[in-house]
Amino acid sequence: MTDSQFLRGVQYFKEELPYFNEYGQESAIATGSKGISSSTDKKAVYQTLLAADALRYLTLHITASKQSGHPGGFASIGDAIASLVMLGHKNIITEVGHHAPGFYSTVFLDRSLEKMGIHTVEDMSDRFREKEGLLGHLSGQIPGLLSPAGPLGQGQHFAMAGAKLHPNILFPVTIGDGGLGEPYIMSSFGHFNTAYPDVTNFLPILVWNGYSQEHHSMVSTKTNEEMINYWKGNGFQEVILVNAKDYDDANQQDDYVDSTEFSFEKRLEFTQAVLEATDKAAKSALGGTLTVLIVKQLKGAGVHKTGSKSHNLYPGDSLDKDYIASALQERALTKEAWELVRDNFARANGGLNVDVAVTEKELSIPDLGKLPLTEYEVGGDKKVATTAMGEIVVHVGQNDPNFVVTNADGNAASGINNINIGLNIIHPTVDETYFQQPNGQVYEPLSEDACAGFASALALFGSRSLWCSYESFAINGLPIWQTVTQAMAELRRATPSNTTLFTAGALEQGRNGWTHQRPEIENYFAGMMRNGNIFPLFPCDANSIQACYEWALGTKNQGITITASKSPLPVRTTFEQTREALANGGVVLHESEGSKKVVFAVIGDMTLLPTFEAAQALESEGIGVRIVSVINPRRLYRPTDVAWKTCSEADGNFLDDAGFEALFGGDALIGVTGGSSAMLEPVMLRSTSGRDVFAWKRGETTSSAGEIMTFNGITSSAFVDRAKALIG
Repeated sequence: MTDSQFLRGVQYFKEELPYFNEYGQESAIATGSKGISSSTDKKAVYQTLLAADALRYLTLHITASKQSGHPGGFASIGDAIASLVMLGHKNIITEVGHHAPGFYSTVFLDRSLEKMGIHTVEDMSDRFREKEGLLGHLSGQIPGLLSPAGPLGQGQHFAMAGAKLHPNILFPVTIGDGGLGEPYIMSSFGHFNTAYPDVTNFLPILVWNGYSQEHHSMVSTKTNEEMINYWKGNGFQEVILVNAKDYDDANQQDDYVDSTEFSFEKRLEFTQAVLEATDKAAKSALGGTLTVLIVKQLKGAGVHKTGSKSHNLYPGDSLDKDYIASALQERALTKEAWELVRDNFARANGGLNVDVAVTEKELSIPDLGKLPLTEYEVGGDKKVATTAMGEIVVHVGQNDPNFVVTNADGNAASGINNINIGLNIIHPTVDETYFQQPNGQVYEPLSEDACAGFASALALFGSRSLWCSYESFAINGLPIWQTVTQAMAELRRATPSNTTLFTAGALEQGRNGWTHQRPEIENYFAGMMRNGNIFPLFPCDANSIQACYEWALGTKNQGITITASKSPLPVRTTFEQTREALANGGVVLHESEGSKKVVFAVIGDMTLLPTFEAAQALESEGIGVRIVSVINPRRLYRPTDVAWKTCSEADGNFLDDAGFEALFGGDALIGVTGGSSAMLEPVMLRSTSGRDVFAWKRGETTSSAGEIMTFNGITSSAFVDRAKALIG
């Protein structure tokens, strides 16, 4: 491809640009350099302005080509993005999924999108918002882009994880003022800085443009001083604010102004201010100071409309619409300027982002050696499953210094205080009573979002992690867990699976009542199982949980949830039985013969107690019983039920029909779970027996697990009555 062929699809070009002969004759980023030599160099400032206009042009062009997408938010921060690239900082993250078209434009200009066959502006427009193309929000499959962008309040986790794993690299993260109201953003910054005060090489960049999606942003009324004090009050030592209004010579009346309306000379002044501020902020963050850069500029600056009207394009907002065409003509560059911008972007940071971004290669992780598995005697003393898993977790942390365990409600409360003892809670106050010290590996903010976010971000960036939570509270962290695991399904590299441990289920939380009884969370995972890379695991005892975690540690790019009780319970399986269940979906715990055969498909550990009682009652009447512990229900779907073939680390192992019949074939089938009945869907779909399900209905305050099961109809007598009815 010749230098200008990438421009195929661009509709408008200028014949000449002011000062191009003076400042545009050679790239400001010299061959072999990673960035400009000085943020005050006039040539660098001028070419940064060209880059900002190029980004705005492409962002508007590709969205208008589909009459869909979000150009306005990114347009207001284009100057800072251009500045970052020119300074050589391309490991850029965003908290704002609506900025996706601008981020695609950035990696198009640095040629990373050529990796997916996008060589021209026409190619990019054709594949924007199309299958196997450029998704409406950032994904895990786009070359050169570091993180997915889902619900607001997530991006900072990726920036902090990247900063921890790569100490000498800057991780800027753009944060929209519309999303600043999300409570997670500032609280997660605060806890991270307390836990890791020396890790400051992430740089939040506030896109302070005055508007949210459909109205003014809730922080639009703050004065500059109030905004500065807000960030300082949340622990940021260096707050750098650039206000476009300070450079306005177009007599714009509002507090938020559009820099592209300035005279060209004032535009250069504003661009230089942003470039210098970005340089200062980057050096401050890399130098050990918690820093934020704030750019105050009107939303939609330089595109077709401003304010919230610039946020989204609708049917009819096409490339030939007068206000779209006019905006593109205003932003148009000469062909020579386009080529100059692309040269700078491709040289920045030492090459194309698809080659140099930290997430474009697998992170090296240490070998764990032999795991300390302890196989307890079947039928022996009761054991706490979570504690048994905790011993392995400690081993992982002791052999992998990047490994982090996160927990909002406390490990001790989940029967895994051994993790605190072995790895220590990260805290600036040394206290042996609570096993806390500054260099620990247990991260305990009182926020499930911060726990799930940091653990998931570490996994996505290539490091091992474990998010631990009470089952009842985990729902607050699931949006980012879902975002990351979906991205892992599309990811173009292998990374450790995003693994969780959910404890203290509803059946154990009787006296706390319904506030602590939320097993409906399993609906979330049941729905996600069809994605192809989601594996909810339900170990049935202390041996089983060890085998489940052993398996999880050996997988890549999966989302694995391990749900177990923190109460002492009978040991019913060997390691090999659970390994069999991980491969086949379940394992037979008990079988007897009789005039008829009743099969119980049981999810969980406590739910086995009434099931074995029911078995005794049925057997006393000459009825045979088979009890199957369903440990890995995803294996029980049919291959056509699950989108496994589309996953980058595809796992297409499913139990065949003969194997399913061996486990669940009988005269009647009863599914039993202390959680959502949806988790038993694969069993119920395939069974041809008369069948029924006993599952959670709703919570209540009770004195015991048995009483809450009785309240929900999960009793041995109910099982017996229904089994008899099913077999006639």
